[in-house]
Amino acid sequence: MVVGAGTMGRGIALCFADAGIPVTLIDTDSQALERAREATEKVYATQVERGRISAEEGARRLAHLTTLAEYGAALAKADVVIEAVFEDLALKQDVFARLGARARRDALLATNTSTLDVDAIGGAAPHPERSLGLHFFSPAHVMRLLEVVRGARTSPATIEAALALGKRLGKVSVVVGNCDGFVGNRMLLAYRREAEFLLLEGATPALVDSALERFGFAMGPFAVSDLAGIDVGWRAKGERIKAGKMPPFAVTQLADALVAAGRFGQKTGKGWYRYEAGDRARHDDPDVATIIAAERARLGVAQHAVGDDEIVERCLYALVNEGARILDEGIASSAADIDTIWLNGYGFPKARGGPMRYADEVGSAAVLAVIERFAERDPSFWQPAPALVRLGTAGRRFHA
Repeated sequence: MVVGAGTMGRGIALCFADAGIPVTLIDTDSQALERAREATEKVYATQVERGRISAEEGARRLAHLTTLAEYGAALAKADVVIEAVFEDLALKQDVFARLGARARRDALLATNTSTLDVDAIGGAAPHPERSLGLHFFSPAHVMRLLEVVRGARTSPATIEAALALGKRLGKVSVVVGNCDGFVGNRMLLAYRREAEFLLLEGATPALVDSALERFGFAMGPFAVSDLAGIDVGWRAKGERIKAGKMPPFAVTQLADALVAAGRFGQKTGKGWYRYEAGDRARHDDPDVATIIAAERARLGVAQHAVGDDEIVERCLYALVNEGARILDEGIASSAADIDTIWLNGYGFPKARGGPMRYADEVGSAAVLAVIERFAERDPSFWQPAPALVRLGTAGRRFHA
């Protein structure tokens, strides 16, 4: 059972239907359910038209999906219950409490939150040992990565069951610890922070994106933000502020200004870029340059000529340094797990092996030296992670 018929909820439901597992999609909003049903039918119709599946297979998969406007008896029968409502902690806690009170004692109870505290959500339900995070990536039926987030009271049996479920769904599952953003999105916050400061220092969204795409990324950070929706990250920032979990380093208010101007990304035809109707091609927009200039003046950031090498170095080393912190804290079990997450969920170029593998190729001592140089001008952000200091000083590898 999946609760919440928004983009993530219906994508997760598709994962189950694709795997031949009967799934019920629940939402109290009948219009949301209708939209989800239409979107699901469109997905399978498109796959049939493109020859990816037969018409019979499309019909078979669609038949696995049921939509309901209330929990009813279906909740008591479900083996797996996944909450996929909006990223609002109070809302998720309320839904989780109601689900936990009515679900089977042995049912797997999961939240699909991408950044929020899994313990705060899971603790709202009885028997938190069977609660955990299952962080699917959008579009859920396409992206292979699944972060399996263990809470403080999540039992080993629950983790084992979640990994078995991930395998059945055809996912690449990685067990991670519970913190703000887990592994992938926590590192993404550092990556995007540095990308935004590059804009203040003289780069443009197109310059940053093109440099990282030449490095091998499928899409640069601003193109990805427009595709996913700028408002999604903005809402996550709002929850972070409410929880008192803002990072210790300075961040820009660029996303706030874009959202205030109605620039949510491709879905509104304008975000970091401008888009023409029916066309996803990125066009520079002078209005964005004006927003960047205002933020530059507010923070008093000086401009300089920004080139590809600086863009790649600063964005990649921001990833590496945060990955090293995550290893120090035990949120990820290994550098290989971090690389698996970034290769399968964030478009990191496969030929580079992942951010931690890339750091090993450059050399931990060389990476440390550059980050120490960056720390001289921006100490709040560029403090070298203890793990990087240890490895860099000894000349050792993250993958050793």
